[in-house]
Amino acid sequence: MHDAAIDLVALGLDPERAVLFVQSDVPEVTELTWLLMTVTPMGLLERCHAFKDKKTRGLPADAGLFTYPVLMSADILAYDATVVPVGEDQVQHIEVCRDLAGAFNHLYGEVFTLPRPRLVEGGAKVPGLDGQKMSKSYDNTIEVFEEPAAQKKKIMRITTDSRPMEAPKDPDTDHLFALYALVAPEADRARMADLYRRGGFGYGEVKKALVEAAADFFAAARARRAELAADPARIEAILAAGAARARARAADVLARARRACGIDRRGGPPAPPGRKR
Repeated sequence: MHDAAIDLVALGLDPERAVLFVQSDVPEVTELTWLLMTVTPMGLLERCHAFKDKKTRGLPADAGLFTYPVLMSADILAYDATVVPVGEDQVQHIEVCRDLAGAFNHLYGEVFTLPRPRLVEGGAKVPGLDGQKMSKSYDNTIEVFEEPAAQKKKIMRITTDSRPMEAPKDPDTDHLFALYALVAPEADRARMADLYRRGGFGYGEVKKALVEAAADFFAAARARRAELAADPARIEAILAAGAARARARAADVLARARRACGIDRRGGPPAPPGRKR
């Protein structure tokens, strides 16, 4: 978690504008997850993409994965979020969140704010080494801050098709070009796209260009990361401050939910979303 926080700050997240914290430092989310599970239909979770995908692939699917959409929902509802930026493949999770919040509100009154998704502009899936969606679950990732030699080795192993060098290729359907386009300057992307359409090149040439472009693109972030890693107390302070702010908001929301469903000994009706009692 410490390393992940360093990565985020190094990549530009500003702790003065965003609340950065470790989810497990906000135990209110765990209790809220349980309350939401009491209104969650099994069929809803069985239709969720992550669970279905794991089952289709024959990969282990435990109870944690099965109920993960409920935890995600609690992690949104605990802070009275109104908008959640997501890619298209994550819209279902916001729909699940809205369904669960709506079911709880129907039973116990207006407790939760119903968030809406905001699709991230240009939020196409980032392809992995094998052309599928990049995911640690599929072991097909390229780590931004891994050692340059290890990153280069991964890039040079990226799966490509067997078309001959002289054959023209469509850059819009090629996952190697998609990765290059994420890190290369606009002019270089245009030149590479023209090369694809003309043909007469090997994929090794593109991979070498990707190695160089990735190194340049993340050079400044790598320098910031090295600086942050040398000052661990700074990151710990950021996480502690973020957790305090997050817990204060989540505690209000959890108290509202507990009162609404009758498990708060203090009793009384729930306060409206966004207002303290």
